[in-house]
Amino acid sequence: MDAPATQSAHDCTTRTAGEWTWYAPGDGAEGRPRERDDGDGPAAPPDGREAGQAPGREHEHPAEACPAPSDAARPEPLRPSPLPMAAAAPPAAGSSSSPSPDAILVRRTLAEIEPVADKATSYFYALLFVRYPGLRELFPAAMDVQRDRLFKALLTAAEHADDPKTLTAYLSRLGRGHRKYGTQAVHYPAVGECLIGALTRYAPGTWSEAAEAAWVRVYTAVSQIMIDAAAEDEQRAPAWWQAEIVSHERRTRSVAVLTLRPDQPYPFLAGQYTSVETPWWPRVWRHYSFSSAPREDGLLSFHVKAVPAGWVSGALVHRARPGDVVRLGPPAGSMTVDHSTDDGMLCLGGGTGIAPIEALVEDVVRHGRRRPVDVFYGARYDDDLYDIDTLLRLQKAHRWLCVRPVVSDGPTRGLSGQLPAVVRKYGPWHACDAFLSGPPEMIRSSVDTLVGIGIPSHRIRHDALDEPAIRGR
Repeated sequence: MDAPATQSAHDCTTRTAGEWTWYAPGDGAEGRPRERDDGDGPAAPPDGREAGQAPGREHEHPAEACPAPSDAARPEPLRPSPLPMAAAAPPAAGSSSSPSPDAILVRRTLAEIEPVADKATSYFYALLFVRYPGLRELFPAAMDVQRDRLFKALLTAAEHADDPKTLTAYLSRLGRGHRKYGTQAVHYPAVGECLIGALTRYAPGTWSEAAEAAWVRVYTAVSQIMIDAAAEDEQRAPAWWQAEIVSHERRTRSVAVLTLRPDQPYPFLAGQYTSVETPWWPRVWRHYSFSSAPREDGLLSFHVKAVPAGWVSGALVHRARPGDVVRLGPPAGSMTVDHSTDDGMLCLGGGTGIAPIEALVEDVVRHGRRRPVDVFYGARYDDDLYDIDTLLRLQKAHRWLCVRPVVSDGPTRGLSGQLPAVVRKYGPWHACDAFLSGPPEMIRSSVDTLVGIGIPSHRIRHDALDEPAIRGR
């Protein structure tokens, strides 16, 4: 059912001024993107979307529940080999074939592990660091988020074990992203060995020789995909970029706009994001979306909101100054514009989630196409619309752009209410491509609203919502 035609989609009358990864070394989610101070970790599930926002935990809890494993009776390390993914899971997802035997065994193990996932993953890391202490330096000081990330990565791989194409794309992205942590091919056997050790201890009910053989085959295939992707990426891109902060502008007490100059060309698309490591918190990476389209001068910009107990976001907002140097990981994300069509664009940005929305608008401007673009910029209070002037200047210069600020609490010169509810009052939107960026609860509510008013789900793009995943801290 279409939205009430109380106002047309482009009747702009409001013009106020004003990963997770397999073992993810160096990751951790203090919060999430676009703000995207999301933990570099929680990589998006392989559904074609990337990144959401959800606060993670900040403080590490020692693995006291897990006895320090002995170094005795160490099993022979798993050795990655170029085993095709199909060997572990031949049938593609959605086919009429039953799940492969390996997929069934792996899922049974995970079902048993789930109630004790925290203990099992804590034991895995204890085992890894006792047997291979040299690997500890690849990880951040706080390890609590890692425990969540590992199990969710395993669940994703198990869920898509019978869909080699999807899983390969997902794992390849993770393999490329792991390069910035210093991960090398020789590390994967150690991880596999300790993973088997943890599963053996915490899944006694479903563990057997057959289950172990299935896990070895699946992990071997998984690790080889990641190793191959990293090796291929090494031929064409660095593991990370050094970038100097050339401008640091405080917009509110907790929000800053940073402009950086990378030490070499940084290829990305408008709507994508990157991971950032600061000199004050080595090996701790957080995700941030680019707030502009690629520029001729090569400069990059981000919007950062300092969140409570946010190590990286707090440092970038309150401590960073021009001249400081940070490291950037490779670009990621698929919330980009399809320039082969002139279909309208409906863009919803909440808080610092407005950053990639601005980049998308700039991208449309630079391609010179006159497609209708409607932007709803949501914030809690009027003063939180820290970049509304930028959008209004773009609106004034381009008649096809309509910007509507929306405030949920307090007085405002714009529209009042929750962002999804306000969007329903306009339209119709069923022929538009939708782009969503902001807190996970806003994205979930907006997706439900947009599907309900007729936008097909495949035309709604946003960063993935890994439950305990991303939002920059």
